[in-house]
Formats: sequence, structure tokens, C-alpha cells
Amino acid sequence: MTALPLDGATEWLDTRPDLHGRVVVVNFWTLTCINWIRQAPWIRAWARAYRDDGLVVVGVHTPEFSFEHDPALVRRAVRDRGLKHPIVIDNDSAIWTAFDNNYWPALYFADRDGVIRDFHIGEGPYAEPERTLQRLLGVDREPVTVAASGIEAPADWDHLRTPETYLVDGTRAAGTYLPFNRWGTAGEWSIGREKSVVDEPGGSLACHFRARDAHLVLSPGDRAEIPFQVFLDGEPPGAHHGTDVDEDGRGVLREGRLYHLIRQADGVREVTVEIAFLDAGAEAYAFSFG
Repeated sequence: MTALPLDGATEWLDTRPDLHGRVVVVNFWTLTCINWIRQAPWIRAWARAYRDDGLVVVGVHTPEFSFEHDPALVRRAVRDRGLKHPIVIDNDSAIWTAFDNNYWPALYFADRDGVIRDFHIGEGPYAEPERTLQRLLGVDREPVTVAASGIEAPADWDHLRTPETYLVDGTRAAGTYLPFNRWGTAGEWSIGREKSVVDEPGGSLACHFRARDAHLVLSPGDRAEIPFQVFLDGEPPGAHHGTDVDEDGRGVLREGRLYHLIRQADGVREVTVEIAFLDAGAEAYAFSFG
């Protein structure tokens, strides 16, 4: 039997499972990745639907950003996403390296002898990976039905025109004009190689984008909480607010994670989202869209 390379883990959130004789799906993820968040409903559905057929799903959390090394944040993400399968924390990227993986999310399918037979990179489509899963399990039935909602809802790919945008040194637009698919700041900020940090209360950042959804990876740093205000084309978002803000655009940054700021409710158009922080210390890492 060929053992899957799961040694070198920082810790298991629960008991390490016995994988002997089981079909295994290894799911690489990181808690701020919108692609994985939108994949999570399928992972939950497969783990539940095929458990009695001999499937074990193993989630491997390999962090992208520094603050994602905090096991408490991983545990919160597991709870928020309703994950019931075993999770291993891979803070030193030992498992990531052993699999020679380069992507979040990624799925690796191993047979009952522990041999990796297939892999799938990124979110969707899910029909072919599920056929692989059924073939390894020796079952043949209708695929699972998944109805995702909220931040987990599939992206509006037909109208998505803005890529993920990292808020780091060298990527910020200069001057007051904000071109399409660019971001900028107002107020005092420290722009670094991994993140941008607001230095004074009232500092804001904005992004000119075209997508149904706008998300932002944020951390409060050493602050307990930081209130913020979101605007869409200079106005409160109203019906276009995301799940982490109200209709007036008000939200609170309490822990490092992905925050859902905007969901356009009446068709996708080119707009500018702005987020202003009422206290200093907020750390901003990346915009993502859907």
C-alpha cells in the first residue's frame, strides 16, 4: 500500500483518520480563498453522500497570508463552512510540498491502496470529479444536488471582468483617478509586500470593478475590532450590500477572513466600491470577485 504524504502536519483539528482501504479526497484550501469557499458546498455534499461507500475527505489548510497560520481562525472557518470531515493544519507547507501542489483549491483523488489516480484544480465544474469519485468507489448513481447560497453561491462567470487584486506595493493606481480594474487609497497608509495597513482613522481604499460580488481579505491586526463603512459609487450600497455589511454599508472587522462587501442585485455593471475604516490598524490583503 502507498501511504498518502500527510506527515509533517502542524496539527490535526481532530483525530487523524484511519485511511486504510478507503478512497480519499485530499482538498487543499486556505480560509480566505473565495474559490474554495464556493467549492465548499460540494465538498460537504460528497463527504456526506459517499461516506458509507468508503470515502474519506481530508481537508489540508495551507495558509496563503501570515495571519492564516492562526489555528483559531482555521477552526472558525471550519465551523462557518459546516465542515465535518478531518482537517489538518499545514502551516509549514510540508504536505503542500509533498504533493507538489501549487493551487487553492485543489483536489487529489486516491484509490483504496493510497495511490493518487486523479486531481482537479480550482472551483467547478464538478461533474467529472464526481465521476472520478464514483469510479474509485465502485458506485454508479445520480450525482449529488447542491444549492449554494450567500457567499458560497457560484460566481456570475458570464459578467465577471475583474481579476483577484492584491493590495501590495507596486499595484496601486497613482493620483485621484481610478482606472477600471485598479485600486487606490485615500488617507495615510503603509503599503507593503503582503498587505496595506491604514495608519490613521478615516483611511479608505477603493476598487473600480465589474462583477456581481466584491470581497476583501481583511485582518484587524492587534485590534479587537475596527468599524468600517462601505460605499458603492459614493453612496451606501442599499440592496447591493454583501453579507458582511448592512444596507447603510456598516460593518465591523473582528477577525482575519474574507469579507463580502457587495452583491449587485439588479444586474452587473461597472462600479467602484470604497471601504473606509473608522480606526487605524486595519490590514487589507486582496480584493476578489464573483
